[in-house]
Amino acid sequence: MTMPINTIRSGLARSLAASSLLLTDELDQALALARQEGKPLSTVLVEQRLLSSAELARFCEQEYGLPLIDLNDFELDQVPPQYLGMDLIERHHVIPIYLQGKVLYLAMSDPTNVAALEDFSFRFNLVTDALLVEEDKLQQMLVRLQQGGSSGVLDLEHIEDSDIAGLVLDDSPVEQDDGLGRADEDAPIVRYINKIMLDAVRKEASDLHFEPYERFYRIRFRIDGMLHEVASPPVGLAARFAARLKVMARLDIAERRLPQDGRLKLRLTRNKSVDMRVNSLPTQWGEKIVIRILDSSGARLNIDQLGYDERQKQLYLSALRKPQGMILVTGPTGSGKTVSLYTGLSILNTVTANISTAEDPIEINLPGINQVQINPKAGLTFAHALRAFLRQDPDIIMVGEIRDLETAEIAVKAAQTGHLVLSTLHTNSAAETLTRLGNMGLPAYNIASSVSLIMAQRLARKLCPHCKVPEQVPEEQLRALGFTAGQQAQGVSLYRAVGCNRCTGGYKGRIGIYEVLPMSEKLAHLIMEGANSLTLAKAAEEDGMVSLHGSALEKARLGIISLAEVNRISG
Repeated sequence: MTMPINTIRSGLARSLAASSLLLTDELDQALALARQEGKPLSTVLVEQRLLSSAELARFCEQEYGLPLIDLNDFELDQVPPQYLGMDLIERHHVIPIYLQGKVLYLAMSDPTNVAALEDFSFRFNLVTDALLVEEDKLQQMLVRLQQGGSSGVLDLEHIEDSDIAGLVLDDSPVEQDDGLGRADEDAPIVRYINKIMLDAVRKEASDLHFEPYERFYRIRFRIDGMLHEVASPPVGLAARFAARLKVMARLDIAERRLPQDGRLKLRLTRNKSVDMRVNSLPTQWGEKIVIRILDSSGARLNIDQLGYDERQKQLYLSALRKPQGMILVTGPTGSGKTVSLYTGLSILNTVTANISTAEDPIEINLPGINQVQINPKAGLTFAHALRAFLRQDPDIIMVGEIRDLETAEIAVKAAQTGHLVLSTLHTNSAAETLTRLGNMGLPAYNIASSVSLIMAQRLARKLCPHCKVPEQVPEEQLRALGFTAGQQAQGVSLYRAVGCNRCTGGYKGRIGIYEVLPMSEKLAHLIMEGANSLTLAKAAEEDGMVSLHGSALEKARLGIISLAEVNRISG
């Protein structure tokens, strides 16, 4: 790496020469070493311990009147990836860390590096400005950036062909002759789609939507459960986008009349890859492509991080410790049911337990667990897999979803004969799950004797801790919202979303909201009597169950989520 001569002979050297911080000989030696090794003067001064990072930063702060910022307060994902070109970053020893409107701010330990400001400004047609940081922290962030996947950021501006070739399906490379030809005009399509996918992974999106309409085309990411438009390329490219995505997922590009399903794998680095599930759907104006990102490495399987209160956590752990019975997790699609189940399985996953799962699809890979991908076309249904499991000497069984009476009957039989069964249903509340099982055709006595715990859940967007602001709500309105006298006595700290460069619309990340219903003798009697879901819910709340709405209000009281989010997820 060769540093420009004007960086080495910068104003920093002249300022240091005029100060009493260094001896003339020390400064001359540092300049000579900087030229010899092609490093910036600031790096050499710190590496040779002529000045500490803090001393150099304080000197620059006083000499040039720039505020000193803590680089640890910034993340690499706060700047769009196209500005993270490694050639400019390594040449000038600076990092773009903040974009505000048309101003790109560069973190630098040498604020006299005018060449860096000019080069970035020319490359991206933006106004640039300097932010003073300590040299050692700048070096640490540079290492993270150069390592790529460790920080979740890749150099999208100068991505190599070898990186693009990392898109594979079932470990077989995507052929370059993909039906779109090798013409130069197709290369931008390939690069654009790969950059969109990489950007989606960087932003921790769960889904990508490629949507054609009559007069426009849009691309949206689902981030923290909400869709956000990220690009609107020319509508005339719709067919080429669909064709390229279908080729990557090994779909039939000639079939445009029927939906299709496929998979692909995006290899980010040598040791990290992300699986993606692809679905095409013929619409009025072309094929809509939706990609689900199945990034198991990002799944949090620590029960203390999922959002349970202490009572809910202990109820779940108690049910997991039972040698038999059924644990059911319920909620709409995308409510985090899979993560809750796998958190339980990770706790149970020991060398003494034989665990088998039937899933569609397998979203999280756990070593030590026998995972089976359901394939209805080949006749491998949930019920078929369950029957096979029971002949495999199982201790614990997880069924991705109970969809029909046959699967429900086998699951109940397994739970009654010495096996622990975990599964999911699509219902709105814990109590409704009990009535849904009855509506499927299960006898009441089987439901009462097999089910040990039901958890209904939702995912709420967490407020960004950097920009949330207090929200004042009158006491009478708190009562109307559902806050109990006990909650108000403990203190209510409500906040609302604002939005900053570190979040998406004032929200960053999600947390679980739970309704945990353990089976009790009272509930078992009510089930046998044919009670409806309202009666069952009332009895459970009398026994101490906190409803979804109550759990959401508690998270709002603690300042974790907003009242708007409470209303969105629980009405």
